Amino acid sequence: MIVVKDLVRQFKSGDRTIKPVNGVSFELEKGSLASIVGKSGSGKSTLLSLLGALDKPTSGDVVVDGVSLAGLPDGKLTEYRRRDIGFVFQQFNLIPNLSAVDNVMLPMEFAGVRKAARLQRAKELLEQVQLDPEKHSRRTNRLSGGEQQRVAIARALANEPKLILADEPTGNLDEQTGEHIIELLSSLSRDHNTTILVVTHDRSLAKKTERCFRLQQGRLTEEVRTESRR
Repeated sequence: MIVVKDLVRQFKSGDRTIKPVNGVSFELEKGSLASIVGKSGSGKSTLLSLLGALDKPTSGDVVVDGVSLAGLPDGKLTEYRRRDIGFVFQQFNLIPNLSAVDNVMLPMEFAGVRKAARLQRAKELLEQVQLDPEKHSRRTNRLSGGEQQRVAIARALANEPKLILADEPTGNLDEQTGEHIIELLSSLSRDHNTTILVVTHDRSLAKKTERCFRLQQGRLTEEVRTESRR
């Protein structure tokens, strides 16, 4: 379970204090698929950085399976990012001159997984995200946008994370491909029992998740229950 407790992140801008995240609290059950919607500047990316331990809150806490991030030293936070978090980005953030399978293997290499095990798991994950087997060895800069995002999702699953954070994962894709990606995330959250949080400005996409939150001026102003696709 992910528990977010009164999370605040503030910055100084001249004489002003800006709070892109201002008292955010929510809980996510293990294996759930949720979304946060909001306009540009509403604090979505800042909140995602706090959940992924890429930034530290001014106050408040994030608790993952009973472990408080606020109490972890930097070394443990690095371990948390490597072991417990998977990231999916709008720009894919793949290494273009590496093959799809090599991109998926990379996080496992950093985690010390043996090469044979890395290769086997990478191929299995690419099959699960439904990338054509003949494209596993193709460099990612020769794949379509939808195919690259499938590779990015497989990479995010590489170290069996507890939480996947997806920042506008369909932002660079056409509508049909975007729908396929959100359906894929839904099935993966169920099959891997992994909690997935999608940040998006697209309300139609968000409505396809089990839970939908709206972030406005740093505050989680409402929660809309949506129909599960499961």
